[in-house]
Amino acid sequence: MPDFQPFVPPGEDRPEFTFRAVLLGSLFGIIFGAVTVYVGLKAGLTVAASIPIAVISISLLRHKGRPSVLETIIVQTCGNAGQSIAAGVIFTLPALIFLGFDLEYFRIFMLALIGGYLGVLFMVPLRRPLIVEEHGVLQFPEGTACADVIKAGASGGSTASRVLMGLGLGALYAAFQNENLLGAWPGTPEFRPDFGSTHVLKGASIKADATSEYLGVGYIIGAKTAGIMFAGGVFSWLVLMPMLYFFGKDLPSPIYPGTVPIAQMGPSELWATYIRPMGAGAVAAAGLITLFKTLPTIIGALRSGFKNMRKNSAADTAAPLRTEHDLSMSVAVIGSIALIILMFLFLEFKPVPGAQVGVLANLGAALLIVIFGFLFVTVSSRIVGLIGSSANPISGMTIATLMATSAIFLVNGWTAPAFGALAITIGGVVCIASAEAGDTSQDLKTGYLLGATPIKQRFAFLIGITVSTIAIGVTLNLMNQGLQEFREAPRPWNISASHPGVAVQENPHGLLDQFSVKGANGTSLLHHKSEYVVLNALGSPELADGKYLYSPASGRIEVQWIPGIGSEKAAAPQARLMATVINGILSRKLPWGLVMLGVFLVIGVELLGVRSLTFAVGAYLSIGTTLAIFTGGVVRWLVDAAVQKAGGTDEGDVSPGSLFASGLIAAGGIMGLLGVAFKFYETTWDKENPIGLPHTFVYNDIVSVVAFAALAFSLYYFARKPLKK
Repeated sequence: MPDFQPFVPPGEDRPEFTFRAVLLGSLFGIIFGAVTVYVGLKAGLTVAASIPIAVISISLLRHKGRPSVLETIIVQTCGNAGQSIAAGVIFTLPALIFLGFDLEYFRIFMLALIGGYLGVLFMVPLRRPLIVEEHGVLQFPEGTACADVIKAGASGGSTASRVLMGLGLGALYAAFQNENLLGAWPGTPEFRPDFGSTHVLKGASIKADATSEYLGVGYIIGAKTAGIMFAGGVFSWLVLMPMLYFFGKDLPSPIYPGTVPIAQMGPSELWATYIRPMGAGAVAAAGLITLFKTLPTIIGALRSGFKNMRKNSAADTAAPLRTEHDLSMSVAVIGSIALIILMFLFLEFKPVPGAQVGVLANLGAALLIVIFGFLFVTVSSRIVGLIGSSANPISGMTIATLMATSAIFLVNGWTAPAFGALAITIGGVVCIASAEAGDTSQDLKTGYLLGATPIKQRFAFLIGITVSTIAIGVTLNLMNQGLQEFREAPRPWNISASHPGVAVQENPHGLLDQFSVKGANGTSLLHHKSEYVVLNALGSPELADGKYLYSPASGRIEVQWIPGIGSEKAAAPQARLMATVINGILSRKLPWGLVMLGVFLVIGVELLGVRSLTFAVGAYLSIGTTLAIFTGGVVRWLVDAAVQKAGGTDEGDVSPGSLFASGLIAAGGIMGLLGVAFKFYETTWDKENPIGLPHTFVYNDIVSVVAFAALAFSLYYFARKPLKK
């Protein structure tokens, strides 16, 4: 587009890649990386961070008395890298926990770093054909919206105050609502239907995790998406679960994969045992359907990408304009080769504990990362230009990678659990690279529209990736340990007998020397690590998947160890799905009846013309999550209706309500992480919460509902209140 002129002309020299911009961007990368991990593990969703980062930074950074546009782009680019890396990590790497392996900090750091860097470098030859030559064809909605925000800020509009208002009010609410902080009222009000002598609807549950972040997420994704997601939750929790209880309550024996009779199960146990496998099948099928729907776009992206790469080889000889100065192809190729060699060495000399494989398998893994990585980086970079980052089928691409990888392993006879860990490593790096490439494309589009220097944006990406991976690994481990529980689960166990699917785990990561075990009557007792042997169950007909503590003294399993990641508080639905795909192909041991039920459920939903992936995620998640998100969607619907009645248009990405909601999400994530830190303190040292309030008459479900309704009203109020000009 030779006639296009950016907001800052190529010949104009302004501050751009400065120390303060990089420092502020790194800070945002750490914050939003951690918040994305927290919200994503709990809700199964991520929300773009680029707009709130741009809003805040354009108000903070000034040059010669006016907003510094190019520095703001560096801040936004650097900070947004953390969000995209976190999204790729949480969708895949926690699957190691579900496959029975430990999630080590250094492994998270290295895989996130390699995947993120590959996403940036693989995208180097795609910038010119996608961002420049197809300007006006590929819209890049989030990148364009972010550019509009920065332009408005540079022209004197004030938007940061609305984000900060949401941040402050959301933090105040979360301090009282979060049970790991002040805990003034229940964090999750719940009603369990059980009507009459025939126990109508027993097994169902209606509850809401009344958090500020879920309210904000629901508002941003909108009423339609939130409604479809909640419909999935209603189907699982108010149709399937009471049906399971109705037909199974009189059966004296457990039904696989359950290990206790249905009559003894509460809603949470029914969800964990029967709904999650069905939900995993539904999400897998919906992800593949989404991928097949985008096949024409994928094929077009590959053709266009390879064709334009050949064109660009002769364009690097002339001195480029400032706005066209990017990394050279030679740097991208050499850097990518170095990263693949590093990946091979890491797999060879630092394998997952208990998952050692040979040189040939590790070399094959490195090559598969190159093949699938470049394929889906190309696809992701183009798709986000057409339909936006929020609709980018990253999970479908990752499922395709895992299915192909697992099939290759199966053909070669590589079916041991160690190869499952290797498969999720391959899928994790590809997922991270694809997620990073999609957001890189959006940020480069913002830079193109405003006149940023591409090579400086690349450096900002690399710095943001490096810094944010530190926070991402810490947050994952903190949530896994801070939210973990130990529950009494006594049962006889002959450890010397053969138990298919159950193995002794040596030196498990995250098990402290002493820990508190919750009894059936709600009391807690302190136990010691030295008293137990850790058993890991995966696909066992005797034990539900998970970890158990066996006591040699009593000859029994005494305790069930429930890691934080995978529990109802941090369900990690995508990672659970990835583990299900790998385990299903390699071990061929799955509750296929439940999985196929989820598959055909999605097919039926798709035939109705409903977005099946959104419905499937809602069917998998706890209704506590989907109901809270739906509340935010209802507020968005009310705001849109009021705006239309006043003669306006529906809210877009940049509006008073979306900015306030972004503040609520950030507040909930930050305060939630603070609460997890306090919980970790309690469980590690067996201490009481030092800031928790005593339970009084205020500690009531009704108070919780009223407080959440008040927060929802504040969202409606500030969404209707115009921004100051």
